[in-house]
Amino acid sequence: MTAYRPENPLIVQGDHTVLVEVDNPRYPEARDRLARFAELVKSPEHIHTYRVSPLSVWNACSVGVDADDITATLRDLSKYPVPAHVETSVRDLASRYGRLTLRRDADGLVLEAADDLLMEEVSRRARVAALLGERLSATAFRVYPDDRGRLKQELVKAGYPAEDLAGYTAGEPLAIDLRSVTRGGMEFGLREYQQSAAAAFHASGTARGGSGVVVLPCGAGKTIVGMAAMAQVGASTLILTTSVTSVRQWVRELLDKTSLHEDQVGEYSGGTKEVRPVTVATYQILTHRNGKEADFTHLKLFDERDWGLIVYDEVHLLPAPVFQVTAGLQARRRLGLTATLVREDGHEDDVFALIGPKKADVPWKVLEGQGWIASATCTEVRVPMPRDVRMEYAVAGQREKFRIASENPAKAEVVRAILQQHEGEPALVIGMYLDQLKEIARDLDVPILTGSTGQAKRDRIYEDFRDGKIPVLAVSKVANFAVDLPDASLAIQVSGTFGSRQEEAQRLGRILRPKSGGNQAHFYTLVSHETVEQEFAMNRQLFLCEQGYEYHIADADEVLR
Repeated sequence: MTAYRPENPLIVQGDHTVLVEVDNPRYPEARDRLARFAELVKSPEHIHTYRVSPLSVWNACSVGVDADDITATLRDLSKYPVPAHVETSVRDLASRYGRLTLRRDADGLVLEAADDLLMEEVSRRARVAALLGERLSATAFRVYPDDRGRLKQELVKAGYPAEDLAGYTAGEPLAIDLRSVTRGGMEFGLREYQQSAAAAFHASGTARGGSGVVVLPCGAGKTIVGMAAMAQVGASTLILTTSVTSVRQWVRELLDKTSLHEDQVGEYSGGTKEVRPVTVATYQILTHRNGKEADFTHLKLFDERDWGLIVYDEVHLLPAPVFQVTAGLQARRRLGLTATLVREDGHEDDVFALIGPKKADVPWKVLEGQGWIASATCTEVRVPMPRDVRMEYAVAGQREKFRIASENPAKAEVVRAILQQHEGEPALVIGMYLDQLKEIARDLDVPILTGSTGQAKRDRIYEDFRDGKIPVLAVSKVANFAVDLPDASLAIQVSGTFGSRQEEAQRLGRILRPKSGGNQAHFYTLVSHETVEQEFAMNRQLFLCEQGYEYHIADADEVLR
């Protein structure tokens, strides 16, 4: 048994949590090695807590991190001997990945098990049994194509994720080449990590490729990875994303950087319904219906063409109705793109089962070190509330406290002070509450973008911001996802959605695209001191800490000096 090693940063606990000393010299190494197979649970100042879960181990296995890698990391970095049962559990979880496989024979789909005892165990689970067809042998069952996705969901819940090797329909052929010079006249080529991510997804066209998730920071070129995958697949493609602005960004990028022509790329949104060899649609239009009991009007888009690939942009936001359809689309290649696998609804297992396992994950700090994304300084500023607002907060009900704290009027002065300190840097003021944003925008005399801003005006303001005509822009949640604001280097978050790690990822991502000069970005979060907003901010810190960013805390008077 290994002796006590006080110089090491980890304490591995019997409940599968791992405590990490932040001030330890080996902390950066520990953070990067743990990120491959563990989930960050909480991150106060000095001790961070990770958890080794079944899904985190299976995602690690999917990219080649095996049980020996995991246990070696824990042993190498732990102060105390790793509990024997934790190592046993890791090995058991890792051994479960791939012991069940979905394959195709001359007659259709077959679920196969590594041994008859495993098949007996899983096939006797009622929810699994309901999805199995004829028994072919002691280790194999026939599976109906329509049940392929739902069966994979149930097997994940049963603790035995199936490796899907049944292959995919080719789809309608479509030649897509990446340009070496964009239509705009710029040199263009894939970065090494983008090429590797697309290749890991495609897997040379074998059954081991064609479904999975690529995790890359905002600003690292997830759209380009999607285009590279499209070129490798060479088939008609349906792209799903979060907003009309994002749809048009995809269309613009496709026409600029690939061989596709205007008549081959269509927009499918509220105002335009074009179904072309490459079609880009919003999640919102797909989940539209005229009433709670009505059918979803536009889900038929999935059957409008013989799609060879479906790209799910910001896959962590995939809505439930699209999940349901995706369960029936397992014969089509599926690529998920995201900056974080965390879902606020806890359905990471459905992404794993229906879109596929993680195929590539490049840490934010690695890309920062290589200069592909900007360095970022993250600061939480704690702002006292005026006495009258503090009294209103004190007597408010629990549901109202968060809003009162978020809309603290004292934040406006802090915003002005930060903008003065970073004068000349393109800046975003981001918030959740529209009255608060409108007041700040009026005070600063800057444009504001909200969900009610018309698309034409929205596009014009984005363009003016990109061109430097607008130095500061106030934005609501409409700018959280898939919006190209490449010149933003300062973000001031005045209010957020409770403890959303997703939202923190997207808002930080707005300022991480590479910058000329020092390649430095600044991210400020303003929270009302000693309120529920400060408590929720602790949750949002999780994302920043798990990506390796130092999170500084300052009092408002330090900023206002």
